[in-house]
Amino acid sequence: MLNYFPGFGNHVSTEAIADALPIGRNSPQKVPFGLYAEQLSGSAFTAPRAENRRSWLYRLRPSANHAPFARYEGNSSLHSGPFPEPVSPNRLRWDPTPLPSRPVDFVDGLTTWAGNGDVGAGTGIGIHLYAATASMAGRCFFSADGELLIVPWDGRLRIESELGVLDVEPQTIAVIPRGVKFRVVLPDGAARGYVCENYGAAFRLPDLGPIGSNGLANPRDFETPAAWFEDADQQTELVQKFQGGLWTTTLDHSPLDVVAWHGNLAPYRYDLRRFNTINTVSYDHLDPSIFTVLTSPSDTPGTANVDFVIFPPRWAVAEDTFRPPWFHRNVMSEYMGLIHGVYDAKEGGFVPGGASLHNCMNGHGPDKASYEKAVAADLKPVKIEQTMAFMFESRYVIRPSSAAMDSPLCQPDYDDAWGGFQKAVIQR
Repeated sequence: MLNYFPGFGNHVSTEAIADALPIGRNSPQKVPFGLYAEQLSGSAFTAPRAENRRSWLYRLRPSANHAPFARYEGNSSLHSGPFPEPVSPNRLRWDPTPLPSRPVDFVDGLTTWAGNGDVGAGTGIGIHLYAATASMAGRCFFSADGELLIVPWDGRLRIESELGVLDVEPQTIAVIPRGVKFRVVLPDGAARGYVCENYGAAFRLPDLGPIGSNGLANPRDFETPAAWFEDADQQTELVQKFQGGLWTTTLDHSPLDVVAWHGNLAPYRYDLRRFNTINTVSYDHLDPSIFTVLTSPSDTPGTANVDFVIFPPRWAVAEDTFRPPWFHRNVMSEYMGLIHGVYDAKEGGFVPGGASLHNCMNGHGPDKASYEKAVAADLKPVKIEQTMAFMFESRYVIRPSSAAMDSPLCQPDYDDAWGGFQKAVIQR
């Protein structure tokens, strides 16, 4: 059972056992069934009401019940900003990450590919790829560094969290709030995808402005889980990501023991196929911001810490217009991925599971084949189908990790995509 996501204006109350939720008080002297009341705060206590995110959890044991954490050495490929690696202005593109040949779960299958900002200052993002061939068994994970936007492209995920269960497949996304513990089970035995770890302000829906009250991602389509808990008195490893490092401790129980909860901070999922695409019905190609699903604002209005933008199936009807994305240079930096199908501005080389990076003020746009096809097209209404691409767009330069720069997946000939364009001829 799923509920509409509370963080977009609603408050959810849910209980796995009837009468487990206290009535009238968040932390009464005696909680039903002897449960422990615990507040999960995703914002400062004094944040404005519209920005305040918190939930009350009623659990079998308090989260504080654990031994000290020690450094976890199982995955040296996952880290956070600041990213000290030198960064070049060159445009970059990568092939999909292969599946490991041995059993690797979600935690150990994460590799940091790029990022920006400073996790300690609460700015920027980390961009990670995951490639897993085993379910998480006897362990759970959480990030104290940021919320996790998970974008699968190959294989389904069952995310079992403190606040309930989300089933996610390619063309859907999941967002796990900072600090929420979870495990990932692989129904298909293997899975690959992208993760945006947001160090900044929590994701929210963008303002619609002149669009009005409807369009883009509708609040009613975001779903959060009903209460679900695990009563298991068995050793469980708990791994956390804290200030870029991984730490581990061992519990004598499952930490997924929240029997009931209420509030507006919880994991949620969204089906990208429900996005209500807004586009031109006259001429010109609108900015990609019109496809924004979620945004994390910065301290500069209109200039995002990160925007999550998609390029879904849609009608192209503009008259006397170059319909694919035009040649452009942008103050924002763009990391793109492909979930499904073909991207309309690249004829080849950009495939599902792949990625590209175009940083601040470096020119990019369609390749030669896509350009020639677009300028010669008969401009009838055309349905762009069988596609789902996305972009993490940030005000900060996105710095590839050494793993990404040294990877054999990095395409050395990407610049050739813009080779062969002929000089324009001016008739005098």
